[in-house]
Amino acid sequence: MKELIEYIARAIVDNPDEVRVREEEQGDTVIYYLEVAEPDMGKVIGKQGRIANAMRALLKVAAARRGLRRASLEIGE
Repeated sequence: MKELIEYIARAIVDNPDEVRVREEEQGDTVIYYLEVAEPDMGKVIGKQGRIANAMRALLKVAAARRGLRRASLEIGE
C-alpha cells in the first residue's frame, strides 16, 4: 500500500523525487505518513481536501482487501 500512495503522489506533484512515504504500525492500525515538497503540498491536498480524501478512501479500500483493520494517511510532517 505504501507503493500505491507513492504512485498517486508522484503522478500529482511537480517534484516526484521529493515524495517520501513512511509506514508505522500502532496496534491494529497502520499509519502512512506522506511528505512532499512544500510547493507541492497544495496539489496533494487539493481544493477543500478532495484529493487527500480520495487518497484516503483508496487506502482504506486497499487495506480492507488485504485484511487489515484500519489504515490512515497523514499528509505533511
